[in-house]
Amino acid sequence: MAHRFHPRSTPAEHARVIFHSIPWKLLFLLPVLIVFAVPTYLYATRAGGNVVPSITDLFYKLSAPASPPTPTPLPVFPSGLPQAGSLLYTVQGGDSCDSILLFQMHMLNAGEIFSDIKPETVRALNASLGQDCHLLQPGMTLPLSPHYPLVALGGVVTKIEASTPQQVLPTPLIKIPPEQQLGTDCSGKGGCLLTLRISPAVSIHLLVQTALPVRIGSWIWAQAMYPRKVIHGFDAYPYADPHASLNGATMRACDVQVDNTHDDDSLSCSDLTPNTIDVDGGSWIFGVTGPGGIDHWHYGLNLPPNTRVLLWLTDDNGTLHYHRGDSAYRYDDTSHLYVKI
Repeated sequence: MAHRFHPRSTPAEHARVIFHSIPWKLLFLLPVLIVFAVPTYLYATRAGGNVVPSITDLFYKLSAPASPPTPTPLPVFPSGLPQAGSLLYTVQGGDSCDSILLFQMHMLNAGEIFSDIKPETVRALNASLGQDCHLLQPGMTLPLSPHYPLVALGGVVTKIEASTPQQVLPTPLIKIPPEQQLGTDCSGKGGCLLTLRISPAVSIHLLVQTALPVRIGSWIWAQAMYPRKVIHGFDAYPYADPHASLNGATMRACDVQVDNTHDDDSLSCSDLTPNTIDVDGGSWIFGVTGPGGIDHWHYGLNLPPNTRVLLWLTDDNGTLHYHRGDSAYRYDDTSHLYVKI
């Protein structure tokens, strides 16, 4: 059989075949697509380069832990400290120690606290007054001290301890970053023993029972029972020792506020013992004026800052308030006595 000879196609013929196999409409659209596709691609590339990092940053912020709140600036410490002290009274005709303490110091049960049945209590009163109560004469001057006084305090927590050696403060089971810690629970029986810095160089120990979490660095507002003078055989002696230092003193707190939150369920000051708030209808309180001191309680004193004061607070259904016209005294640094405002 004779072999057929097939001539080879040239490259030009191949190109011509391919060209004729492409629809003419596509050939018309190709330039148009190129004109629009290239700028669109370049724009999308630039936009995508910005969008993807933005979306990544958004998810990062959503998944990141919340930043801690901006701390509230701490109040400024008063330049002075509350000062225990007394005020002078001149004996009038017909006065007795019981009547003086009743009408001048709001001490309704003076005859029960200082009783001839317990001679040691009368001896302690005589020593406080510098006179024998059975030998009073008109014209005598007596230094009268507030009984079971409170003190208005504000300060920063530097240490938190159990109030008793047997008590164990609750601690978290897992390690929590400091910014997420809620604080120590001091709501249990006995509460916590806080070391509270109330001036740059003075710290006290404050027994606090509160449902509010307490942290190192928290600012505590509280009223507390001023430390009383220790008299052998007279545990309920009602007067403070004016010569004792507050530095290192231990006091039990009432009317507690932690930072900006007041604990409405904290101990009432009438729950502190011993006291006669319910009987007398109020209590005496020492304090220092100023935003870091007794002005926090909004008593409306209108006195210069850093004035040491002694006020009578009236018990209004379990809450102590100062009412205009109530007894109010300021400390005189020259005489070392409280004088009427």
